[in-house]
Amino acid sequence: MKYSFYIFLVLLLISCDATKKVPSGSYLLNKVKIDTDTKGASESDLKPYLRQKPNSSMFIFGKVKLHAYNIPENDSTWLNRQFLKFGEPPVLYSDRLTGLSMEQIRLQLGNKGYLNAEVDTVVEKKDRKASVTYKVTGNDPYLIRTFRDSIYSVDSTIYKILDEKKRLNVIKEGDAFDLEVLENGRIKITSELRNNGYYNFSKENFYFLVDTTVGTHQVDLTLGLNNPTDSTLHSSYRFGEVIVNNGVSSTILQDSSKHYLLDTVQYRDIKVVQERNEFMLPQAIFYNTFIRPNRIYSDQLVERTYSSLNRLGSVSQTAINLTPVVVNDSNYINANISIYPGNMHFMQFGIDGTNSAGDLGIATDATYEHKNILKGGETFRVKLNGAYEFITASDSASLIDKSYYEYGIEAFLSIPQLLLPWVMKQLKDQPSASTEFSVGANFQNRSEYLRQFFNLSSRLQWARRNWQVNNVVEPLDITYVRMPRMSEKFRNAYMNDSINPILKASYEEQMIVRTAYNVTYTNVSSGQLPPQLPFRVRAGIEVAGYLPRIVTAMGGTRKNTSGREMLMGIPYAEYVKTDFDFAPTYRWDDKNTLAGHIALGVAYPYGNSIVLPFEKRYYGGGANGVRGWSTRTLGPGTYSNDSLGYDFANKTGDIKLDMSLEFRRKLTNLFELAGFVDVGNVWTIKNYSSQPGGYFNWNSFYKELAAAYGLGVRLDLNFLLLRVDLGMKAHNPALPGGQRWTILRPDFHRDFAFHFAIGYPF
Repeated sequence: MKYSFYIFLVLLLISCDATKKVPSGSYLLNKVKIDTDTKGASESDLKPYLRQKPNSSMFIFGKVKLHAYNIPENDSTWLNRQFLKFGEPPVLYSDRLTGLSMEQIRLQLGNKGYLNAEVDTVVEKKDRKASVTYKVTGNDPYLIRTFRDSIYSVDSTIYKILDEKKRLNVIKEGDAFDLEVLENGRIKITSELRNNGYYNFSKENFYFLVDTTVGTHQVDLTLGLNNPTDSTLHSSYRFGEVIVNNGVSSTILQDSSKHYLLDTVQYRDIKVVQERNEFMLPQAIFYNTFIRPNRIYSDQLVERTYSSLNRLGSVSQTAINLTPVVVNDSNYINANISIYPGNMHFMQFGIDGTNSAGDLGIATDATYEHKNILKGGETFRVKLNGAYEFITASDSASLIDKSYYEYGIEAFLSIPQLLLPWVMKQLKDQPSASTEFSVGANFQNRSEYLRQFFNLSSRLQWARRNWQVNNVVEPLDITYVRMPRMSEKFRNAYMNDSINPILKASYEEQMIVRTAYNVTYTNVSSGQLPPQLPFRVRAGIEVAGYLPRIVTAMGGTRKNTSGREMLMGIPYAEYVKTDFDFAPTYRWDDKNTLAGHIALGVAYPYGNSIVLPFEKRYYGGGANGVRGWSTRTLGPGTYSNDSLGYDFANKTGDIKLDMSLEFRRKLTNLFELAGFVDVGNVWTIKNYSSQPGGYFNWNSFYKELAAAYGLGVRLDLNFLLLRVDLGMKAHNPALPGGQRWTILRPDFHRDFAFHFAIGYPF
């Protein structure tokens, strides 16, 4: 009975007569279909040009808003008004709008090269409903026979710029005569020129000459250039004087009697106007301002300046005014930049409920942030966190029935420029650059042990090529893990090489001193039209232990009882780890997308480490892996040991391979349906006795790939995407040979996995 009201409401909406409020003599526009034989313009490409579309429809439930609108007879009550407000009046079939739709489709087909296209309609009227089918016959499209340009004869400088950048290949011979392609070509070459000094240039300066009389369904095309009427050539510009108003209020700027309160500081080649109590340091403004005197004018430099200044937490708004001037027959753009202060202080408190493998708990944190602590746009943050978890007894895991808590503190400083030696000075002038430092400590207190983590890290990051390439360097990251207290029961059960050396290595005291570099590249460029096949590539490498190795080699070595070398009395880890990730996306149309993903990671412990630190090992399954498995339940290899219960330490490896293919279809603006196939696993790079079947072997690893399939639903809220994936195992390498293909005989309890996540999996 709990859901009876909702079931009744759904049945009521579905059972409502859709034509209840359709006037006599009129017809409800029930369905619209476009039947086309054109390869260059599919049904989804032509639908935006329809001037009349049916009422909106929801997946499974149909025209819910229309049914809701039909429920009340009038608006006399509050409930009736809510139904009418939520609902949607019936869309009535119109001969006039159908005719306009035919004409719009015909015009669009002409734009795509189908100059002789024919559009007809078939209208079926039955039970006060009308269904419209647009019959589209494209006939042969017009193709480009020749393409040339006449730009060199008009302006050789512009021609050389476009020729060097290979922007003149707007369209190729043999391509369809597509006006959209030509328009995109005009936009690209205009953007190229505006980023090479041509401040006043617009796409209207280019034109196309079209000759359709040269042959059957063929076109000769010429790209031409118009010059200004008052000049023989277009003018290129450089930036001239650059003045930055450093947080000065508009009242002082506009009142000349208060200008005595202002100071003008010359930093490098820009002028900074500020009050006696400066808002930001001039050098911080300089490194985040890419508009500099004598630089060639570029839209990208203006956009980079906007982005870099606005990303500073201390800046609430940036305004840039550009003024063309002529000095000694040379063209310049003077820039007046104003930055306005924002709220410098930020406080946040949070409290969450937690569920870790069935154990309930509570977590809280408090954060204080200062967004301009050194007056250079630096962000300083201090975060306190604490958690309390109620551990339930578990015979299989042999844990004591006691509660568990942890607490920690972290301090973080971000400086909005690269702090690099002078030999790398050219890298300082990069957009979205920052240098970050953090230090923190965390304490995990259980009846079985007290575990402590201390961390000190540094990080440099910057973007290049219009934000297409993002670089992250971690010069030095130090993590110290120690366990000053443990119970005898825990020591005997877990800190024993003969029982589980991997689990022991996960809890042992050690120091991790690492250096890492990661780079991300995407072919999607800011301010440019997206490519036909957008993709993202990530690659990274990290090395740990080389600095302690150098220090110990210089000062002699000292080993602990396990034979591991120590630095300052602490064993240190040595390993190398590399990762590669590739994610292309292909959009068939505005509703259908095919996304792919392949990720490969390899890590190798050496020297002072027989196994990777637990936090650095790979794990399989989860919402972003092979979705037929829950997180940390897949692998390594064919490993399976149910007697260990919650076997999280052994469900890890040193090699990871994930491959996915996902088809996504937009149902509405809010909902998207996905079908996916995932393949992958993790393996160990060494043959550990506690992980039988987990060792990677070139001759057999492909037989140990796990496979899963499933369906997913996404809720797209624009600012947030919520995702639910339902995965089923298809090939389970942990099962005995001959039983691994479960796709034909699935066991729902064993093979099903539910995932809730935020954002796309890749």
